[in-house]
Amino acid sequence: MADFVQLWVYLSSTPLFGLTATLLTYVTAQAFYERMQRAPWANPVLWSVLCIGAVLLVTRTPYPTYFAGAQFVHVLLGPAVVALAWPLWVRRAEARQRGVALVLAALAGGIAAAACAVALGWALGLPDEVLRSLAPKSVTAPVAMGIAERIGGVPALSAVFAVLTGMVGALSAKYLFDLLRIDVWAVRGFALGTAAHGLGAARAMQVDADAGAYAGMALGLQVLLASLLMPLAFRWLG
Repeated sequence: MADFVQLWVYLSSTPLFGLTATLLTYVTAQAFYERMQRAPWANPVLWSVLCIGAVLLVTRTPYPTYFAGAQFVHVLLGPAVVALAWPLWVRRAEARQRGVALVLAALAGGIAAAACAVALGWALGLPDEVLRSLAPKSVTAPVAMGIAERIGGVPALSAVFAVLTGMVGALSAKYLFDLLRIDVWAVRGFALGTAAHGLGAARAMQVDADAGAYAGMALGLQVLLASLLMPLAFRWLG
């Protein structure tokens, strides 16, 4: 037992711990996800976050120690997002034909997402800085943090809201689409990318190529439109 404790202390203090824990947890969660026939509730990202968080909490491992190793995976986030452009390039003629409609749909979806979140927060009596942190919740977390800083919100809080939004969208989208009888994969993907950004796009890529392509497009449009228009809107509103 003493040898095991010494081994744990050694591993938990080295970058190897964060990298190994992340890869093993996600591979296990992905296998479980496939075994459950890709049920939304078995989302591997969700269970990876919960399991790693539980381990860090139980072992009292500081997050910076974990991230020292996990950052090697984090670096791949940029190339992974850029790779979403490939399905769009394959469908570029179709996207060009529907360009105006897609931009208008993205604008309407972004306004609805931000307005509903802020209105609900205002009805609950949340402070102004929290409301400003809620507004970019449907934009991918790094961009949401930048927007929150520009409009007077709390970047860290905005990142939490963005991650929660993406997770809820990835988990609930299938049931909502089935309830609304929306069976066109392109529509499903675009709606999921609009409301649930990167996590939604990742979920869409797992279930259908068209859904993933349009989810990636929606993600990009939300980043562009929110970055340009949200600071102007809050400046106008005061």
